Amino acid sequence: MYNTDNVDPNMDNTDPNMDDIVPNTDNYMDKIPQEWKTLSGETNWKDMLDPPSPQLRTYINHYGEMAEATYDAYIKIPQSKNAGNCSLCSKKSNWIGFIAVANDEGIKMLGRRDIMVVWRGTVNPSDMIHDVEFKKVLAPKIFGLVHKDLPKIFDGWYAIYTTDDPNTRYNKISARDQAMEEIKRLVNQYRMEDISLTITGHSMGAALATLNAVDICFNGLNKQSDEPPKSCPVSVFAFACPKVGDSGFYKVFTSYKDLYCLRINNSQDVVPKFPLLGYSDVGAEMVVDTSKSTYLNGPGNPGSWHSMENYMHCVAGTQGKKGGFKLDIKRDLSLINKWSDSLPDKHGVPHNWWNEKHLGMKQKQDGTWEMQDHEEDEEDDNKS
Repeated sequence: MYNTDNVDPNMDNTDPNMDDIVPNTDNYMDKIPQEWKTLSGETNWKDMLDPPSPQLRTYINHYGEMAEATYDAYIKIPQSKNAGNCSLCSKKSNWIGFIAVANDEGIKMLGRRDIMVVWRGTVNPSDMIHDVEFKKVLAPKIFGLVHKDLPKIFDGWYAIYTTDDPNTRYNKISARDQAMEEIKRLVNQYRMEDISLTITGHSMGAALATLNAVDICFNGLNKQSDEPPKSCPVSVFAFACPKVGDSGFYKVFTSYKDLYCLRINNSQDVVPKFPLLGYSDVGAEMVVDTSKSTYLNGPGNPGSWHSMENYMHCVAGTQGKKGGFKLDIKRDLSLINKWSDSLPDKHGVPHNWWNEKHLGMKQKQDGTWEMQDHEEDEEDDNKS
């Protein structure tokens, strides 16, 4: 329901045994227009997470699908000249995510005009926890140098978020500046409406989403008007989020009444536990556990424990910290194996089945084959 081409289409559940035991998720979407403020964290999800309601499960996975879409669109083939880019956007762009806005039909389903910012995660999560020095740095491009708490954040997140280089093709403007400029424009465009800002991501993308949300509030981009004072809520749905900043960052985060963060963490996943020392978690936490799912191969491995698809599978079925596992909303089991082999073979779903047809190779009119895994730029069209 967003005006963007970078979203993964909804898939219906295809498991023949699921229809008898799992209610239709569409029924829960009907209640979101009335409940969106609570679902987005107005009460910091107090007494809502252990276990979550079907409405909240549906809502969380709605944003999880958007985070997953950044992986689906990411060109991973190292031989491609477009490796590391998005198959659905211009080669000129510095692509690490997307911003989307609910259209009029989306407003009817979501209860307001939601401005969504989605940050892409790392393709290799193990890179974050090996051979990395988790050094904290000041963040002058976000907080300046006069803030009383002098918040510090992990230098890796800060560098990814703020680095620009006028001599490079893709980084002439930092990811931060690109996102903040567009957010400012959209909030101003829809300032007379009931709007919200929802930021989401998985792994590294969750850390960037958290940083971006604090940046938005600290610099007042969620303000719709000064007289009378009005700000739109900023909500973060952070999947498998590593820690972002120190106690000073925590103080800044908690100082904003319109800023909410829900961290969805798998108890088996090591990534949310890093960095180990000197960092503070922010927001509320919802804990899931892949080892409790009766649908997944056990015991799993670091990759399956960190898999975004497995996270959403567990959101659909968790029964709380002390409960077991039972799917309360529909979710296609085939999605579990998009990037992994987590689903038992008895379900008849091939491992790692998500890929570009022929890995992006397309046959030309002369019969030869060429990798065409990226939309052409207009300037390329003009050359022909």
